[in-house]
Amino acid sequence: MKTISVKNDIVPIAEFKTTLSKWFKNLQGSGHPVIITQNGKPAGVLLSPDDYDELVYRKAFLDSVDRGMSDADSGRTHTTKELRSALASRRTKTKE
Repeated sequence: MKTISVKNDIVPIAEFKTTLSKWFKNLQGSGHPVIITQNGKPAGVLLSPDDYDELVYRKAFLDSVDRGMSDADSGRTHTTKELRSALASRRTKTKE
């Protein structure tokens, strides 16, 4: 995702509403997210679908890593031997 240009990528909601298609074209052309303000404060962000998907994927990945680290810290781990045994058992059950 590209960085935000304070000069070009922040727009008040009233202006955003009246020039909506312009902002979508700018987003497609520049790839920069658009910050939409209301009463001078950030109220929303317009992202490209690719940027949104990337953020969702990264969040899911980082959450997964965090859960794994938490499991390791809590001692909820398995040895390689235990894992191989469990996988072999599952394979045997699915073949039956």
